[in-house]
Amino acid sequence: MLTEAQEKWVNHLSDEDKIKIVPFDPRSQEEFEQVKLLIQSKFGSSVKVEHRGASSLGISGQNEIDIYVPVPADSFEDFIAKLTQLFGEPRSHYSLERARFVVSGVGKRIDVHLMNEEHLGWLNCERFETYLRAHPEALEEYRLLKESGDGSSTREYYRRKIEFINEILEKI
Repeated sequence: MLTEAQEKWVNHLSDEDKIKIVPFDPRSQEEFEQVKLLIQSKFGSSVKVEHRGASSLGISGQNEIDIYVPVPADSFEDFIAKLTQLFGEPRSHYSLERARFVVSGVGKRIDVHLMNEEHLGWLNCERFETYLRAHPEALEEYRLLKESGDGSSTREYYRRKIEFINEILEKI
């Protein structure tokens, strides 16, 4: 089951575009480290830059690397401005919640997600991935769910993925 806000977000996604799932690429960690260094060169090494998503879990995914930069709410807008200098305008921006930037000029798609570290979306992201890392059977189920989404519409893929995440979050 999706929340009202999740349903609204899923419904804005394409029902025509198709998802392509590819096997895990072990070079993902190297590529993450390069972007992490770039971000920390702008903000300092004390800024948290985390590798998340399928490539950090070592499972099949959409041939992308998800990088998360969790920051306090009072720093969020400053970070938007500085990340815009690095990566251009955000592709999406939900005020004081999250913003997504796309790193260009690399072979793989890399999304940099600026997150308000106090927002429930970030806290749930941490809880979900921590759970998957501690429960290999749930990670395997997640991998299979992602792989079964190959060829499905973007909307259907994310609906199934969010439903799975919500089921896990209800358990913990």
